[in-house]
Amino acid sequence: MARIWKFGDNVDTDQIVPGRYAPYMRPNADLASAAFIEARPDFAEQAQAGDIIVAGRNFGCGSSREYAAEALKKRGIAAIIAVSFARIFFRNAINLGLPLFEAAEVVAAVHDGDLAVLDPHTWQFQVGETHWQLPPPPPFFRQILEAGGIVAYVQRHQHFPQG
Repeated sequence: MARIWKFGDNVDTDQIVPGRYAPYMRPNADLASAAFIEARPDFAEQAQAGDIIVAGRNFGCGSSREYAAEALKKRGIAAIIAVSFARIFFRNAINLGLPLFEAAEVVAAVHDGDLAVLDPHTWQFQVGETHWQLPPPPPFFRQILEAGGIVAYVQRHQHFPQG
């Protein structure tokens, strides 16, 4: 069972990882430990691999910091379900292999701390006795997610001429 960490609208990349925790400012630091370190210290202390973030509108707004999505991926977050995502955060997360779903009905129905099950093959999501079918990612995004991110996808599918 995964814990749901629920957030509101307009969670920006500075809340996810404040700039002073950027990998170029602290190159030897554990980026995963900086996730929500100031905006939500209980997340930074207690979030476990497999947990799920549920949020309102415009999750990941703000700067284009890829390391905000990377910190959540390294933390082991299994997926993020939101009403909507900031475009560049959405792309960064997919590129890193972090599944994202837009499902307003899920956001409205679940609470912080609920226990959930997410099937990563069928995208079935369950909290208590309630089940949802999350919208499956488009085929190309699914291939990137299955590969573990865009770099792994490109490495797997690159074909160079021999000789």
